[in-house]
Amino acid sequence: MISTVVWGTGNVGRAAIRAVAAHPGLALTAVLVHSPGKVGLDAGGLGGLDRALGVAATDDVGGVLAGRPQAVVYAGSGDIRPDGALADICRAIRAGAVVVTPSLYALYDQLNAPPELREPVLAAIAEGGGSLFVSGVDPGWGNDVLPLLISGLGSTVEVIRCQEIFDYSTYDQEDSVRNLVGMGLPMDHEPLMLAPTVPTMVWGGQIRLMARALGVELDRIRETVDRCPLETSVTTRTMGEFGAGTQGAVRFEVQGIVGGEPRIVIEHVTRIHPSCAPHWPAPPDGDGAHRVVIEGRPRIEVTIESTDEGENRSAGGNATAAGRLVGAVDWLVDAEPGLYDALDVPLRPAAGKLGRRQR
Repeated sequence: MISTVVWGTGNVGRAAIRAVAAHPGLALTAVLVHSPGKVGLDAGGLGGLDRALGVAATDDVGGVLAGRPQAVVYAGSGDIRPDGALADICRAIRAGAVVVTPSLYALYDQLNAPPELREPVLAAIAEGGGSLFVSGVDPGWGNDVLPLLISGLGSTVEVIRCQEIFDYSTYDQEDSVRNLVGMGLPMDHEPLMLAPTVPTMVWGGQIRLMARALGVELDRIRETVDRCPLETSVTTRTMGEFGAGTQGAVRFEVQGIVGGEPRIVIEHVTRIHPSCAPHWPAPPDGDGAHRVVIEGRPRIEVTIESTDEGENRSAGGNATAAGRLVGAVDWLVDAEPGLYDALDVPLRPAAGKLGRRQR
């Protein structure tokens, strides 16, 4: 069994605890938390399970890493503390651990990551013998392995479009929804996530990764952003009221331009209520979905809906992202120490999991 630590218990961390607990080859040995109120709580409760796992949460990072865990699932935020996340991850790698995480956007395409991010990771790998694999929380497989796999089914391919379509009223992360994405803020306010160059910073690596796999050269990466106000005030279960006239929906694209045309596109359509921007793409059942569209001959469209934590499709997306990361741990442990991306790490069948039930 591979000794595995989950670092962080937010949206991704909860799903990671469940994924590690369900994996037949992994043993959950520690859960690291930041909040003093979570210290001492059992991992089962923190992970949304109805049973104890016998692992008490701790904030003793040094003590946990001194135990030389083989793997760390790092689920700490990289949105508002990228330097802190990088330092944490390098610390775990120097302790010899395989680290999987969604938190360092620029390492989605690690070969083209900026030196100031890539070099500290490579130095930590050389010092400690650990490894790192970064895959997106939106989820990464929807912007790399899935579209690339489906693209191979067509005779001709003109455009690859990856869509995330969600109702954010079900999302349990108010700071990100309001302050990063701008839901509920005045329309003349420019939220950080929509500021020029930021979408490319977050999703450009996935565009470059797909271009590399497809053997095409990008002219450049272009961004488009559109926003719609709420016509009436709405009240959400988890985040309270969002006022009429404030931002209620966002649609943006990160476009890989090839031969002067957008050929590889990552598109996000997010709303705080289904009534906002009804003319934009909508998920089949209202809450959310991930969709890949291959424009060509034939035209291919694949829509994936996932649910977890009840009927929450936002949680379902987090769970599949965590599943991709946790499912890579044993492969990475067997591989040479290094810095890996989605083109390196295979997406494999659920060996040993079929028929296993988790409560």
